[in-house]
Amino acid sequence: MLNYILRRIGQSALTVFLVIAVIFTVVRAIGDPTHLMLPPEATEADRQVLREQMGLDRPLPVQFASFVADLAHGDFGTSYRFSRPALGVVAQALLPTLMLAVAALCVAVLIGLPLGVASALWPHGAADQFARIFTVLGQAAPPFFFSLVFVKVFSLQFGWFPTGGYGTVSHLILPMFALGWYAAAGVARLTQSSMATVLHSEYVKFARIKGVPEHVIVLRHALRNAILPVITFVSLQFGVLLGGAVSVEVVFAWPGVGQLLLDSINNLDYTVVQAAVTVAALVFAVVNLAVDLVYAVVDPRIRYA
Repeated sequence: MLNYILRRIGQSALTVFLVIAVIFTVVRAIGDPTHLMLPPEATEADRQVLREQMGLDRPLPVQFASFVADLAHGDFGTSYRFSRPALGVVAQALLPTLMLAVAALCVAVLIGLPLGVASALWPHGAADQFARIFTVLGQAAPPFFFSLVFVKVFSLQFGWFPTGGYGTVSHLILPMFALGWYAAAGVARLTQSSMATVLHSEYVKFARIKGVPEHVIVLRHALRNAILPVITFVSLQFGVLLGGAVSVEVVFAWPGVGQLLLDSINNLDYTVVQAAVTVAALVFAVVNLAVDLVYAVVDPRIRYA
């Protein structure tokens, strides 16, 4: 088990390092931040002095080595736009994004899992028909489409929820359903497929022949084995939800990392973009590592694979 944990930690660390290297290279191809930081009347000499002060005149490998060394000490740099530590700027926006992503993930699991189980237990029934419609709608349109529809219907037409903002449960309802519907559709489809396969397996048939109660077969035998691919899918969906939160945050004026990233890219704030992507990669890696450990506990054969 220890070797399995160490191997997964090493893979996660390598993934985060590659993400850092890619985002470090990409953000420097966006543009020169000195054009936004200095007034229009500034000369090229003034911009060159500022580049030297910021270290942007050095070769890219040297800048990257310095950036990684600073990261090792917890220093993500200073925001060009806010003139304060970039990590503090990201941390302020991270909580709303995590709140939205976790809420959307809960929506996906609480709706998708029972719907998938019901669809597998009663194929061609009302639950199965509803699941098919739900999954087709959920995967046919992106989250921002549902965001616009929800604002139009539930905010502007009925006035049940605010059109945007942050701070109360009522502000969270529409964004979390708009973001979570796509993931819920995926969870429902995967659960239905996995459960249908397990329910037709030989050991389930044998349990029925022995007279084991149906609810015991479903919960203890079928669902426990069918849940393994769903756990993996849900963990991957967490990263998808973090990325998909960008459009939802823009529509609902949600003050999260997605909105911050968009503003920072428009303002060429390298340090905030790097800090935001690095933190997101760390969160995603930690979540996936935790899920891998849970997976190994649920099915001990995984650790020996």
